[in-house]
Amino acid sequence: MTSPERTERLVLPGVLTAEQARQTVAGIAAQQRDDGAIPWFRGHHLDPWDHVEAAMALDAAGEHDRAEAAYRWLAAHQQPDGSWYAAYADGDAAAPTDRARETNFCAYPAVGIFHHYLATGDDAFLDRMWPVVTAAVAFVLELQQPGGQIGWKREADGTAHTDALLTGSSSIHHALRCALAMAEHREEPQPDWELAAGWLGHAIRRHPERFLDKSRYSMDWYYPVLGGALRGTAAKERVEEGWDRFVVPGFGCRCVVPNPWVTGGESAELALALWAMGESDRALDVLQWMGHLRADDGMYWTGYVFENEAVWPVERTTWTAGALLLAVAALGGDDATVQVFRGDALPAGLDPDCC
Repeated sequence: MTSPERTERLVLPGVLTAEQARQTVAGIAAQQRDDGAIPWFRGHHLDPWDHVEAAMALDAAGEHDRAEAAYRWLAAHQQPDGSWYAAYADGDAAAPTDRARETNFCAYPAVGIFHHYLATGDDAFLDRMWPVVTAAVAFVLELQQPGGQIGWKREADGTAHTDALLTGSSSIHHALRCALAMAEHREEPQPDWELAAGWLGHAIRRHPERFLDKSRYSMDWYYPVLGGALRGTAAKERVEEGWDRFVVPGFGCRCVVPNPWVTGGESAELALALWAMGESDRALDVLQWMGHLRADDGMYWTGYVFENEAVWPVERTTWTAGALLLAVAALGGDDATVQVFRGDALPAGLDPDCC
């Protein structure tokens, strides 16, 4: 049962009441397998990134045992090279459906593991998970390119895709900073990680030409802010530049322009990015707009085609609900969520001598 004290942190006017928060948390928990795996929904696949996002939402709601079970699943099924497969049928580790290994998927457990540690103060958990983090970071950094950007993935046969995605690299930047914070806490310096994070942050801020052009996608717009590479004036300028292209007032954030389709995950993540850069009022507006995506069971529809007034696709995913809960937790002052996503105290890495 979700702790009432914890769900009080998930109350936000016009977004969630305490009862609605409990219902949403219960909706995510209902999709979790007995072994800790959290697929998109039962019968669909699990990918490691979205699995972690849902686990973080459970921690924000005080469901620490469930969140820890999700991280134990990752530890139990990590590949010898430190990676995880891109997709598993219904979260069944014995049934991978995509054996590619995507770098941002493999980096993101560091964010969730650090979030769980901050939420619980459980040093024994951190000790158990540290080898998981170090192996995953090693896998990811094998694909870092000379310009600092991170190659997208390795195929099942080991072939490396060295083209880099801005969204993925921005998420990896966040993960490296969380990994460095864990290393700092453990008094185990990782100078290679500091260099890697510095080069990656610089590439995100100063070298858009080093990434594939996915500028039609809203995630490429706000993820440099969400991942912590941009703050202050640079973040403000980036958000303002893309606001009218990607935001549909009253509905949320488009997934891709020019399609008339807003999505819950992107809307909640945009709200989290806005909050992280100090735009709490605008973040609240976006979260309130998401009310039209809330289903009767407390979960959230993935998206809505506003020209046709139709929910699409007809699915309610754990990660959409998880993103909403994390944004609400941040605005509500949940300490672990604030520390991880505002990032004021996260190590920034070493800035390269470039430009």
